[in-house]
Amino acid sequence: MNEFLDKLSQVAVLVFVVTSMATAGLSLRVRQLVEPLRRVRLVVLAVVANFVVVPLAAYGLTELIPLHRPYAIGLLLLGGAAGAPFLPKLVEVAKGDLAFSVALMLLLTVGTIIFMPLVLPLLIPGLAADPWPILRPLLLTMLIPIAVGMAVKARSERWAQRLHPGFKVVSSVSMLLAVVLLIGLNFSAMVGTFGTGAIGMALLFVALGIGTGYLLGGPSRETRSVLGLGTGQRNIAAALVIATQNFSDSPGVAVMLLVTTFAGLIVLLVAARRFAGAISKAEVQINAA
Repeated sequence: MNEFLDKLSQVAVLVFVVTSMATAGLSLRVRQLVEPLRRVRLVVLAVVANFVVVPLAAYGLTELIPLHRPYAIGLLLLGGAAGAPFLPKLVEVAKGDLAFSVALMLLLTVGTIIFMPLVLPLLIPGLAADPWPILRPLLLTMLIPIAVGMAVKARSERWAQRLHPGFKVVSSVSMLLAVVLLIGLNFSAMVGTFGTGAIGMALLFVALGIGTGYLLGGPSRETRSVLGLGTGQRNIAAALVIATQNFSDSPGVAVMLLVTTFAGLIVLLVAARRFAGAISKAEVQINAA
């Protein structure tokens, strides 16, 4: 039974990632995706936040605060893994700039493919990260679906409008199913992290990421919220690829990835709602003026 549920959780994650990317593609044109990336200063700050500050923060935390080695490795892997597919969903909650969130997600995904094989072996002795096993699943599940969605929208606005609601529903349902299954299948192992400092470390790590991105997100509330959420949320899919390649005999690594993802999701959702409230308040003040 557990084997069946494990397979089902993998399918649910796959469906969520593919349909969420396709949904984003069906709502965007190429111009909308490229335009945010022309803001060179913002792009540079996003890269610095995600591939300099956050990896250094992960390394610093694991050096300063005692943590079981598998948990420390898991945190370091997440420190180098950016571009999470859940970002557009969070940005919808935060009422942020959706086009920028998709552009940022793709930018950070490409950055992750370059960063992880080159830098993580320096931080984690013995780690071997081959670029192709990282690139292949990200290409198939993220880049191609969003490209197909955008191609449909460019060719037929009517079909894009027809398909968008259905893909959005499937994305939301599969996300909920994946979360429930992953928590259920790993509940005992996740409970076992209580008292080890792993959960506190995870929350601190995610909070530092959100704060870093928000501070570097420029003058606009919409872009600050996107970069804050995009920096705080890490790419567990890419981190899991590296973990299964190199640490299959150390399940604590994968457990730390799940703990950080789920504990961090609470912080991210709270932050997203606060960002949305701040944006709504600012809009009311502008309309009143």
